[in-house]
Amino acid sequence: MSRLYDTVEPAVIDEEMLKKAVEEQGPKEEAGKIAKQEGIDFGDVLSLRLDFLNILKIDNLWEFTKLTKLQLDNNIIEKIEGLESLVNLVWLDLSFNNIEVIDNLDSLTKLEDLTLYSNRISTIENMDSLLNLHVLSLGRNQLTDLENLRYLRRFKNLKTLNLSDNPFCKQDEYKQYVIAFLSNLEFLDYRLVDQQSRDAAIEKYQVSRDEMLHNEKQAEIKKEDETKRQQELEKHKNAYVELMNGPDLFEQMYAEDKEGQKLNEMPGLEDQLHSFKEKFMQICTQIFDFGIAEHEKREEEVKSFWECVEEAKQDNKRLGMVHIDEFTETKKRMLLEMSQMSDHKMVEQYARDYNDKIQVLWDKLMGLELQLVDQLEEVIKEFERNMQDMVGTFVENVQALLSQCRDLENNHHEKMMEIAIVTLEKVIKNELDDEISDDLKMLLVDKDTIINAVSSSHDVHLLKIDNKEDDIVTRINQSLKNLIEQIHQDEEITRNRMRVSEINNLIDHLREEMDNLEVMQN
Repeated sequence: MSRLYDTVEPAVIDEEMLKKAVEEQGPKEEAGKIAKQEGIDFGDVLSLRLDFLNILKIDNLWEFTKLTKLQLDNNIIEKIEGLESLVNLVWLDLSFNNIEVIDNLDSLTKLEDLTLYSNRISTIENMDSLLNLHVLSLGRNQLTDLENLRYLRRFKNLKTLNLSDNPFCKQDEYKQYVIAFLSNLEFLDYRLVDQQSRDAAIEKYQVSRDEMLHNEKQAEIKKEDETKRQQELEKHKNAYVELMNGPDLFEQMYAEDKEGQKLNEMPGLEDQLHSFKEKFMQICTQIFDFGIAEHEKREEEVKSFWECVEEAKQDNKRLGMVHIDEFTETKKRMLLEMSQMSDHKMVEQYARDYNDKIQVLWDKLMGLELQLVDQLEEVIKEFERNMQDMVGTFVENVQALLSQCRDLENNHHEKMMEIAIVTLEKVIKNELDDEISDDLKMLLVDKDTIINAVSSSHDVHLLKIDNKEDDIVTRINQSLKNLIEQIHQDEEITRNRMRVSEINNLIDHLREEMDNLEVMQN
């Protein structure tokens, strides 16, 4: 039975409780004393047991980032929460609590064993991210719907499942239903699922299983198509021409153009509108195709740049290792000879020679680093020039093509104005044969009204084209700026600082070795 807290005092997970638990479960005797003296670092704890403590709420566990095993069984917990930072958790026991809803487990992607035995759960849900789940215990809860078990089919690694003592276990078809629809299970309710039972269950539910498998296959295909579509869209965004291979920009021009939508109903405009849309989309397609081709060129340039950088760094590292290896051989010989010397003056002379050789090594390594800095600076400058040329070419061509879109819009505007004036004259003379909507009639009341409507529509269309141009140009220029700044920071500043620090640490270590040897000699 789940525990009630009307007879016990609810406890809070605080620092005192956590320290006590870690100390009790940590190293004993002398090792335990040392650990206690040095202080407890919750970030290093791998296993934690907080059972039988009347805990009402899960809290204050955010420091246990390396935790792999957590026991919170036999408490009075009502809600799963406070586990977001435990991203390395593999084993979680929440049995014998008062939990009603499975929730807040999204960050526990490494979880393999989850125990929720003896709670108040009525629905299996909210575990989509637990794809590594091997063992799941949901026995003695309030599960009534056998079909809800199909949710567990997403866990391909699930081999052991406990559902005993749930209401649906009393149904005659319970066991066969579970085995049929969760056919990868090896253990159900503490018993091995033998092949004979599996075959019989699958045969009984063959029709339902076939339908389910078909639906799952269709859903998988749909998901793959959506994933592929999103990947394509991301590629198009990276090329700054997303949605330009369709009617998107054309439709955007009319989406907020209420006057234009009404004007498009004018008699005799259908062919003109169709021609305008077709020519407009052809130019958009040219922009899209050109953008994709230029993106691939830029990607190739970036790839070539990083290959060049890596080659320069590896060559420099190889030359540095040659100097270090040469020094190491000299060091071994000199230290061996010094260890056999009894003449103090000779030892001091060797020590001075040794320190001179360390200084020579430092000079060589720092010289190589300066060479690499110069190399990378030149490579980065050339890369920046090439990328600026490519971006300039892309921007120039896109702007030229969008200018063609404006020309088309201007021509369409002139024809729209002509048709609008002709239509107005027919309305005034009562010579219009076609039926028109009331919205259009409101625009055809006089010359000023219809001219203003056509001009307003034209302005909206030009604004959309201008906005698209600004968006493309701004994004690609900002992206190039960010890329170059990041390269300068990572490859010139950060890398250089780290390399100089490595060289100085090596030299300090070598000098410390000599100092220690001299102390021993003395």
